[in-house]
Amino acid sequence: QVQLVESGGGAVQAGGSLRLSCTWSGTTDGVNWMGWFRQVPGKEREGVGAIAVDDGETFYAILLRGRFTISQDKPKTTLYLQMNSLDSEDTAVYYCAAGSFSRYQTYRWDRPNDYDHWGQGTRVTVSS
Repeated sequence: QVQLVESGGGAVQAGGSLRLSCTWSGTTDGVNWMGWFRQVPGKEREGVGAIAVDDGETFYAILLRGRFTISQDKPKTTLYLQMNSLDSEDTAVYYCAAGSFSRYQTYRWDRPNDYDHWGQGTRVTVSS
C-alpha cells in the first residue's frame, strides 16, 4: 500500500501563488507515476500534471503549462505542485495520486482511473 498525504492548500487572492506538497510512503516499489489532479463539485476529476518518478519527466495539462510546475525531492518521497498566477478557475480540491502503469505509457498520465492510490485532497480557494 502507498499512503499519500497532501498539504499546502488554502485561500489565496487572484494572482497569487501556492505550493502544494504530497508526501508518499509505504510500499512505493512499482510506482512509476505521480500525478496531480483537481476536482470541483459537479465536474470530473481533471489532470493537472504528472511526473515520471524515475527520470523526472513532467507532463502538464495544456492550459496550465507555464503556470504550474511539478517537482519531486531527491529521495523521491515528496511531490510538489507550484502554482503561480492563480485565478478563480483554479479553485478546486487538489489530489495527488500514484500510478504503477508503465513509464512509457505517457498517454495515461491524465487518466484518474489509471492511478492506484490517492491522497485525501487539499482545498485551494482563489478569490478575485
